[in-house]
Amino acid sequence: MTFNFLVLFFTALFAGGLAYLIPSWEERYFKLVLVFAGSYLFAITVLHILPELFVESSDPTKMGFYILLGFLLQQILALLSTGVEHGHIHHPDHQHHGMQVGIWTIMIGLFLHAFLEGTLLTEDGTLAGHLHDHDDHAGHSHHHGSNNLLLGILLHKGPEAFALVAVLMASLKKRWVFALLVVFAFASPLGMVLSNYMYESNILGREGLNVFYGMVAGGFLHISTTIFFESSPDHRFYLNKVLISILAFGLAVLLEMMV
Repeated sequence: MTFNFLVLFFTALFAGGLAYLIPSWEERYFKLVLVFAGSYLFAITVLHILPELFVESSDPTKMGFYILLGFLLQQILALLSTGVEHGHIHHPDHQHHGMQVGIWTIMIGLFLHAFLEGTLLTEDGTLAGHLHDHDDHAGHSHHHGSNNLLLGILLHKGPEAFALVAVLMASLKKRWVFALLVVFAFASPLGMVLSNYMYESNILGREGLNVFYGMVAGGFLHISTTIFFESSPDHRFYLNKVLISILAFGLAVLLEMMV
């Protein structure tokens, strides 16, 4: 768990730090990185997370409800964060969908999002660890050392941290931006540690985990599809973005088949 904690923390810290070093970055390149990360996140959600959740759930309809609830919750969090988690870079203290948005509103929305995504990770960096502790369904076991899920979260967290720092630097001094970046960097590791602790201590049972996992899966669907569709807002065909999506899908399929 220590490795996962550190890699989650320092990925956010490093990616956010790049916004200090690259003040005049090219938006078109940033969007291409977003497309790759969003496509990979969508692929592992469809290939890895959703199959495991439905196979291991005693009530697939209820699991579908949790996923739908997570999708709607992410919509609310996106209103608070102004969509920083899927690459939107807005100046704080402006009207966003009729709501006054400031630095703390953005931080609350983004911290909650990052905290929830961290709850998906078990000690070995996979979703399956908790799901298979009590029931091992032959032919469906994914309890292996796969780090596909961890990689997907890291690919998402990098652009997210970069966008956060770019937003904050427009309004705050660098030392305060760094302090808030550190707070954000701790969010996913804390989610991972807390979910593992609550499960191991029997504070959070199997059904409680299902609620968390389903809601985070719904949030991933919201974020990844938003990135995917917003990459072509005018509904024009962009070959480079299509090729990057295919590359991300192919990588996710390849890694899933290798384990």
